[in-house]
Amino acid sequence: RSWPIGETKNVLEARWKGLLDAPDRQKAFKESRDRTIHSEPPELGGSGKLPALNGLPKSTPMPGFDQYAYRSFDRRYALIDNRLGDYLRPDLLRSRGHRQLFLTSLLSEVLGEGSSAVISTSPPDLHHFRGSFGGKHVIPLWRDPSAKHANITRGTLDLLAKTYGKTVAPEDLFAYTYAVLASPAYVETFWDELVIPGPRLPVTKEAKLFFDGVGHGKHLIWLHTFGERCVPKGEKPGRVPPGKARCAVGTPGDAANYPNAFSYDEAKGELHIGEGAKGGIFKDVPKAVWDFSISGFQPLQSWLGYRMKDRSGRKSSPLDDIRPERWEFDAELLNVIWILEHTVAAFPALAAWLKQVVAGSIFPNSDFPKPLAEERERLVEIKPGLNGKLF
Repeated sequence: RSWPIGETKNVLEARWKGLLDAPDRQKAFKESRDRTIHSEPPELGGSGKLPALNGLPKSTPMPGFDQYAYRSFDRRYALIDNRLGDYLRPDLLRSRGHRQLFLTSLLSEVLGEGSSAVISTSPPDLHHFRGSFGGKHVIPLWRDPSAKHANITRGTLDLLAKTYGKTVAPEDLFAYTYAVLASPAYVETFWDELVIPGPRLPVTKEAKLFFDGVGHGKHLIWLHTFGERCVPKGEKPGRVPPGKARCAVGTPGDAANYPNAFSYDEAKGELHIGEGAKGGIFKDVPKAVWDFSISGFQPLQSWLGYRMKDRSGRKSSPLDDIRPERWEFDAELLNVIWILEHTVAAFPALAAWLKQVVAGSIFPNSDFPKPLAEERERLVEIKPGLNGKLF
């Protein structure tokens, strides 16, 4: 969670009440082409229209809220209401399930240096992959919340199983894909080819290399989902494995000392939250973690910037000024640092593995079955909002 759940609910309730109590709701609510205070969009469940915001009584209860993936490694909560968000994807939201994974990348733009994909368990924001620099493409692993229909062309897994002499599960192919794309070596290796937008996946014909990649990918998925997916035996679900970094001095949690700056001391390997002697200090933070990049986007610095007193990013309405009054993010920040710490440590092995894959025998694209017309359509019964397909 990006904010403690109690604080999150308090902030969302205050913003909802601020909208209903505003003398001018139109000014308090950022209107757009598709959403105004007069809009009556359908409910996300599709059972009927929602009453317009301008006519709601001040006593109207707050809509439900849930977690979504705001930016890479940055999880937030939002009011899940079709009147409050532009371009919400109801079908994508409904595809969320206990086994679902969402991969975000750039399918129509040139990739930058660093990792080329990011995983989340929650439906991602439009700019999840690398912020406002782009990255609106989402590829779910499953086309339904019960994980019965994989987002993979029929026949693909059978081809791989026949080649390897072993069953290949949908999660295996997804993990292999993530092992390739999450490694900075991918962009370094295929820099010239990637001038033409869209990642292309080298799929090895060698069983050992394929399943080695599955292992690498599942390890990264475990890390990048904050311990919620591909959990190794003996590990507790939802727990991030500790790294070497530690919080040496806690950041003051009172409103008066809420931090408005952060800095990194490369010589000492220290991350400072706040200014002067009253700030928090995180020790043993590697420079590689501070510099960690998702196609040119630096998630740790973005995570911090959005949580300062004067936060980064654009403000959409006066309601954005309603924010947490206390700093309670040290534990979450340490988790993010540990995730990046373990990720950076995995990169040398990933690079060596990818080098072996590229040097070995690769499937030509013509060997894979082509998706049928119905596979390009949404499943009628659940209508998942897919704007990407794994294969």
